[in-house]
Amino acid sequence: MSTSSTSYHHGDLRTALLVAATESLEAGEPFSLRAIARRAGVSATAPYRHFADREALESALAVDGFHDLRAELTAALAEAPDVTRPADVVTALGVAYVGFALRRPAVFRLMFGQECDAEDSERVLASGGLHEVLNDAVGRMFPDADAAALSTALWSLAHGLAFLHLDGKFRPEPADDVAARVRAAVTAIFALPTSSQRTTEDHS
Repeated sequence: MSTSSTSYHHGDLRTALLVAATESLEAGEPFSLRAIARRAGVSATAPYRHFADREALESALAVDGFHDLRAELTAALAEAPDVTRPADVVTALGVAYVGFALRRPAVFRLMFGQECDAEDSERVLASGGLHEVLNDAVGRMFPDADAAALSTALWSLAHGLAFLHLDGKFRPEPADDVAARVRAAVTAIFALPTSSQRTTEDHS
């Protein structure tokens, strides 16, 4: 989106700045409050009405990213609600997670590229919202499992796939091919035999 299309005309300065900052970040442009103000079409001092410094702006971008990702995961769950088919549910979540990372790589790296500041309660809460979505889904699919531990394992799978793509370990691919890789990874995990199954097979 060009500078003119994101210029501040509508009275919502904070939103205009966040839109301009996101576009600048994803375009790989120099990132500063002055540069963001220029892209948004406002004075160099205008950003300071909402953001004390660059770190505050980056934190706000991360918070928005967490909210957007949570919304996409929630939508994915709504489309794959059958908890009796956990592989399908986990695949839907994984595809949504990796897809978000590849569509918004700079924001995704900003969200996860540094520790949450314990003093930044808004960012901590926004980050925790992702875990709430996954923990709830895991709890419904596997009521007898350790939801927190299993959520961490499944998150690690999706997060690892996301960064393997972002870091160039997998070649750039169409979204359908990326989704197929996520699906194959999830299917492979769920196809592993349990200890009880192995014991039964050993004695058969």
